[in-house]
Amino acid sequence: MPIEFRRLTPDYCVSPQIAPQDFAAIKAAGFAMVINNRPDGEVGPDLHSDALAAAAKAAGLAYIVNPITPGSFTPELVAAQEQAINSANGPVFAYCASGNRSTLAWELVKAPEIPVEILLEISSSHGYIHDQFAPLIAAFAKR
Repeated sequence: MPIEFRRLTPDYCVSPQIAPQDFAAIKAAGFAMVINNRPDGEVGPDLHSDALAAAAKAAGLAYIVNPITPGSFTPELVAAQEQAINSANGPVFAYCASGNRSTLAWELVKAPEIPVEILLEISSSHGYIHDQFAPLIAAFAKR
């Protein structure tokens, strides 16, 4: 199955679940870092973070694990996502089951600098309707 590159910005892209063989294409697309937002408990052993970290390393990509359980967007989790994004030496590719959690994590990171309405427009233009998360995004805008 081909990778779905959903570029929210030139420097941040989300995708549904990827596999070890996808890292060469991710590198070829110009990404410097991959953020795994999917907990290992949701996938089989061949897609666990250690297997994917090895594939990322072999492709020359930085790899960060920041697992998000649905509904668990804590300040610590958002801070970890922000730290990963800020430490990247180039564009970031983040994935989870559908790309939804990776998108919401980005919205929460960017909330202090981009208006909620704009964040919601960006996410919806890529198939992620997050209107129900507007109050959460607004709360993170005040951090």
